[in-house]
Amino acid sequence: MFLPILLIDGCWFLGDLMCTLYDYLGYVIASASVGSMVLISVDRYVAICHPLHYSSEITQKRVQVCVCLCWICSVIFQSLILKDVLKQPGRYHSCIGECVVFINYIAGLADLTISFIVPITVIVVLYMRIFVVAVSQARAMRPHITAVTQSGKVTAKKSEMKAARTLGVVVVLFLICLCPYYCQHNFLSDSSAAFVLWLYYLNSCLNPVVYAFRYPWFRKSIKLIVTFKMLQPDSSEANILKKTLLK
Repeated sequence: MFLPILLIDGCWFLGDLMCTLYDYLGYVIASASVGSMVLISVDRYVAICHPLHYSSEITQKRVQVCVCLCWICSVIFQSLILKDVLKQPGRYHSCIGECVVFINYIAGLADLTISFIVPITVIVVLYMRIFVVAVSQARAMRPHITAVTQSGKVTAKKSEMKAARTLGVVVVLFLICLCPYYCQHNFLSDSSAAFVLWLYYLNSCLNPVVYAFRYPWFRKSIKLIVTFKMLQPDSSEANILKKTLLK
């Protein structure tokens, strides 16, 4: 996203190696962001469709393993996609000061399938299932709601529905940001292609922003990270979720 800042009069002056590293890291981060969306979709699916098994299936250790695997797979996959460029930085540059990435047809097709078609298919299928179950649960609860006994359950359902709506917003933004890149990227002018690529990277930035606006505990976590309070010895003992709920 910061490519225009790094360019001087439209030229790249940091060398072929830095250009390759810059592009490689950009694709890894974007790929990991898409993978994280799939993990969030699975988390919401289990929480809403199989609530009784959520605490036993979605544990902290499993989440940590899945997140690590997501990043490892992104690094490996993008290394395979960009292996020619990584082996010989600047291999496809036609002149000094150029910073472009060339992906052959097979690699591009693999990237389209793994980074767009498969994730969006999984996300949409899970989200549709979440929507159907959430609606059916709401209809089943409606005749049985009482003033006292159902108050806690209604709050829980509202929380899950809020999570589902947040996921829906993220999916829509995902489509808006990535569709232009995969649909028209090879048929655009240089300036339009640069904007489409910038929009592609923007998706990785929008996801945490959406969650920050939707969840007070997420905003609290970001504040602790930005202010470096997470480096304090007792930071690991803080119950951010509980403090947020009490407020």
